[in-house]
Amino acid sequence: MNRRWATGVSVFGLTMAATAVVWAGYQRQAAAHCQVPCGIYDDAARITRIREDAATIHKAIDEINELVGKQSAQAFNQASRWITTKETHASHIIDVVSEYFLTQKVKPVAAGSSGYDAYLKNLADHHRVMVAAMKTKQKCDPATSATLNAAIDKLATHYGK
Repeated sequence: MNRRWATGVSVFGLTMAATAVVWAGYQRQAAAHCQVPCGIYDDAARITRIREDAATIHKAIDEINELVGKQSAQAFNQASRWITTKETHASHIIDVVSEYFLTQKVKPVAAGSSGYDAYLKNLADHHRVMVAAMKTKQKCDPATSATLNAAIDKLATHYGK
C-alpha cells in the first residue's frame, strides 16, 4: 500500500517537474504586426493602442505619486504593481514603434535623394516617441507623460490619425 502511494507521488512529482521545465522554457514572442510582407496594416489601430498605453502610463504615474507617502505593505504592493504596469506599457510603445512602424512603414531614402529631409524628420518623430516612452520608465514625473503624449500626437500625423 505504501509503495503504491509512493509511486503515485513520484509520478505526480515527475509530472509537475516536467510541467515546470516546459513553462520555464516557454518564451513569449513579440506580437507586433507583422514581419512578413503581408500588406495588412492598420496604422490607426496601432496609434490608438499606443495612446491607450500612454494613458495607462499617465494613470500609473499619478497612482505611484499618490502611494509614495503611505507606509504600509498594501501601499508598497500597489506601488510595485503600478511601476510594473508603467514599465510594461512603455515597453509596448517602444516595441510597436520599432517593430511595426520603423520596420514596416518607414521606407529608407538615400542621402541626397528627393524626400531625404522628410525621411530624417520622420525618423526623428519615431525616435522621439521611443525616447519619451523610455523616460516614463525612468521617472514618475507627470511631465514625462505629457511629453510622451505630445510625441505620439506628432507621430500620428504621419499616419492620418
